[in-house]
Amino acid sequence: MFATNFFSEDKSFVLQNKKSIRKLLELVCEGENKKISFINCIFCSDKYLLEINKKHLKHNQLTDVITFDYAPKNDSLEGDVYISVDTVRVNAKDYNVSFQEEVVRVIVHGVLHLVGFLDKSKKEKRIMRSKENKYLSLYKDLKVPRGT
Repeated sequence: MFATNFFSEDKSFVLQNKKSIRKLLELVCEGENKKISFINCIFCSDKYLLEINKKHLKHNQLTDVITFDYAPKNDSLEGDVYISVDTVRVNAKDYNVSFQEEVVRVIVHGVLHLVGFLDKSKKEKRIMRSKENKYLSLYKDLKVPRGT
């Protein structure tokens, strides 16, 4: 049994299409030969995520996502994915995509970090973006009713 949970901190946010997103994360894990033990997606403000970034990573900059991996072994995923709703909204406008599409991309991005993918070098970024696009294309084919 696995759990994918969605929370909000310091900001009211209700994620749309939770069942579809949970199914997508199952597909991501199947595709990467991992199992979900638990994944917590925590939606928050820029200010909240900046404080986490400063405290835990010693970075004084805004970001859209920070992940914390708690998995004791390599075949299961256990972690927290913190997502700034504020930055995701700005990025959606900048990239000319819907807010919902950008939210899903950032969730997938965070889970790919838990899987073990990095995005520091150009090559790593290219691989990460390719994986994101692959899984986003699967999400578009999922047929779970909205709002669930």
